[in-house]
Amino acid sequence: MLLRKVLLRGASASRLLISNKSPPASLLPLASGCTRFFSSSTQSEGPNDGFVAGQEGGDEQPAATITVDRSGLYHPPEHSHEPTTESELVKHLKGIIKFRGGPISVAEYMEEVLTNPKFGFYINRDVFGAEGDFITSPEVSQMFGEMIGVWVMCLWEQMGQPKKVNLVELGPGRGTLMADLLRGTAKFKSFTDSMHIHMVECSPVLQKLQHQNLKCEKVCNADENGEKSSVTSITGSPVTWYSSLEQVPSGSPTIILAHEFYDALPIHQFQRSSRGWSEKMVDVGEDSKLRFVLSPQPTPATLYLMKRCKWATEKEVESLKQIEICPKAIDLTHTIAQRISSDGGGALIIDYGLNGVISDSLQAIRKHKFVSILDDPGSADLSAYVDFPSLKHTAEEASGEGEAPFWEGPDELAPVGMGTRYLAMAIVNKKQGTPVPFQ
Repeated sequence: MLLRKVLLRGASASRLLISNKSPPASLLPLASGCTRFFSSSTQSEGPNDGFVAGQEGGDEQPAATITVDRSGLYHPPEHSHEPTTESELVKHLKGIIKFRGGPISVAEYMEEVLTNPKFGFYINRDVFGAEGDFITSPEVSQMFGEMIGVWVMCLWEQMGQPKKVNLVELGPGRGTLMADLLRGTAKFKSFTDSMHIHMVECSPVLQKLQHQNLKCEKVCNADENGEKSSVTSITGSPVTWYSSLEQVPSGSPTIILAHEFYDALPIHQFQRSSRGWSEKMVDVGEDSKLRFVLSPQPTPATLYLMKRCKWATEKEVESLKQIEICPKAIDLTHTIAQRISSDGGGALIIDYGLNGVISDSLQAIRKHKFVSILDDPGSADLSAYVDFPSLKHTAEEASGEGEAPFWEGPDELAPVGMGTRYLAMAIVNKKQGTPVPFQ
């Protein structure tokens, strides 16, 4: 008791101010294992907004008063427990759905996610390599691009070694494949002198990377089509960029390369239902989240579905509960076949796909891991298997009697490496004969 009186008398001469200028409100554990949130809104009822220690004895001095200054405590915003605000692309997608008054197709969703001019996955970033979201064959070894260069040179010789050839690459990525191709063929002067390189790329960021990797130095004068070209120091060949194949000048023999390009083209998904084949769509649910729904009515893409089913056997279609079709792949292949038929040349398509109807292959990859298709649109790559038979039928229909060779041998004889899901197909002018190694 004596010690307590001494301590109280010693403390009565001073007033202690505890000031909390920056720390956030505390989360204190309870015995039950839960937590209770103590915010700065808690107020005491004593004078000076503090609390008073108990007194002992009527003749004692008042105990020390401790005042708590809460002006610096963190005031959490309302609804701080809610998830982060949705991205601009999600707002854009919801705006489209609201404006339409109904859901959009998976193809339209995929196209917006990948190539929206402002928020698209490919538009504003470098997504390739170990630091990106996925790795392609040219990034693994320079031998891939060099082998493609051998194929292009062989085709050029089959074409009669024309003095002017358009070499077109669709979706060149970082430009690694083309750079390796040019380095591997740089010593063949007659070949490189004939080449005018055309890069079909919609991403400004990737265009700059391609410009750097091809070591482009200067700008040539405008050609007969009014297009200005850079020059690669690797071979001295002119290089021009376009956003679509249709913009590439025609009239000259053309060799087109499409490596892992088709798998990024938007697809439509159809699901078997009580009404027959119903297209899968993307809508906004009652919880304001994106979700999949089925269209109650036939959609324009149904015409492509009917065409694809005609190319397949009845047994093949009956066994499927879902079908993927890619109208843009069909239309692009038609354009390629027509150009090769009229101007001469050929095309090499290498991609992940199947030699049959595609059922359910759409996938999303972020940082080398699979994620949900609708999860944070614009932050993950979307791709689907390529339907190689549909490309073959399209090329043959476009040319009338054209050639569209591709690997269709037994699995044990398939090229070693990526396996039977990594396929190659060539489309060539019939006058040139079957290209290597499709004989």
